[in-house]
Amino acid sequence: MPRPLEGIRVLELGQLIAGPFAGRMLAEFGASVIKVEPPGVGDPLRKWRLLHDGTSLWWAAQSRNKESITLDLRTPEGQDVIRRLVAQTDVLIENFRPGTLEGWGLGWDELSAINPGLIMLRVSGYGQTGPYRDRPGFGVVAEAMGGLRHLSGEPERTPVRVGISIGDSLSALHGVIGILLALRHREQQGGRGQVVDVALYESVFNMMESLLPEYSVFGAVRQPAGSSLPGIAPSNAYRCSDGKYALIAGNGDSIYRRLMELIGRPDLGNDPALAQNDGRVAQVERIDAAIGEWTARHTLDQVLAALNEARIPAGRIYDVADIAADPHYHAREMIVDDTLPDGTAVQVPGVVPKLCGTPGTIERSAPKLGEHTDTVLESIGVDAATRAAWRARGVI
Repeated sequence: MPRPLEGIRVLELGQLIAGPFAGRMLAEFGASVIKVEPPGVGDPLRKWRLLHDGTSLWWAAQSRNKESITLDLRTPEGQDVIRRLVAQTDVLIENFRPGTLEGWGLGWDELSAINPGLIMLRVSGYGQTGPYRDRPGFGVVAEAMGGLRHLSGEPERTPVRVGISIGDSLSALHGVIGILLALRHREQQGGRGQVVDVALYESVFNMMESLLPEYSVFGAVRQPAGSSLPGIAPSNAYRCSDGKYALIAGNGDSIYRRLMELIGRPDLGNDPALAQNDGRVAQVERIDAAIGEWTARHTLDQVLAALNEARIPAGRIYDVADIAADPHYHAREMIVDDTLPDGTAVQVPGVVPKLCGTPGTIERSAPKLGEHTDTVLESIGVDAATRAAWRARGVI
């Protein structure tokens, strides 16, 4: 069965995380993605985190389903190749600092003149406009500017980062949404493309829920709150008798009453002042203390069994070993077996979202550096002698 993005051609010029993650998702749902990498070294992600046979294991997840070509975009020949590829491309993804492509003669005006239907995803720290546009921006800086880093950690302690590159990943997701919207608009409005301008800090800020409205009305500056969820009660991590923690989200009104009945505190469950969330927030320390006293008398397994029986949302805090062993992950095909170039078996995350009619798939493993250079260049008329000369000069 055809996948939803089959027939869509994507040219990925971005490196590291945000742009390539967007390309990965498009490829999983059928788009043909050509990834352009610098000759010799490739995408820096190839050397990030833990390496196997000289290549990052992250690469196996981030670049599956893609073709890799090497091309020096600083050379006239490399720039000409991009223009020729753009003529037959639907989507171009880039996450360079604003102005970089323009300096190479590959900006929006130039490329859209070649292909008026082109959609260009441009991911940058601060966007393509505004007073900060020229500043270098990484996801960690965006997490700080977007408000996330201030909220992460314990009160009156040094702010901590989320343990993954969440700013980049959120930007990739916003980028994919923008691409799909632009493809739909192109379909409806006579084939015209457009720029999708994604700023890392804005992608983080878009997740900040009521942070700004609360400040604008009340002057309230939300502060870090550890494992609790300020303004929503009860929702926290509670220590059990075996030293492990249970995440319990008893913040629905009826769920809260069931939780209080379960822990032997019907007085709290039936208290009219605690019937709704705003009343519970006012007495959250009292409620948390009651729940903590109950969990402290039972092991984590006992706590979770009782909570599941009572239909109260709860769970353990997983590390990757827990994830790899969990039957639900396997049943949902979220742990997929793949193979590295040397034949070593590796497990990678499955494809999301799950579409029942046209699901995403993993058609090919992550490419070796420049694996498809000759095939792609031949397809646009670059002959073998020219390719050999370019290779000798470091163009490809």
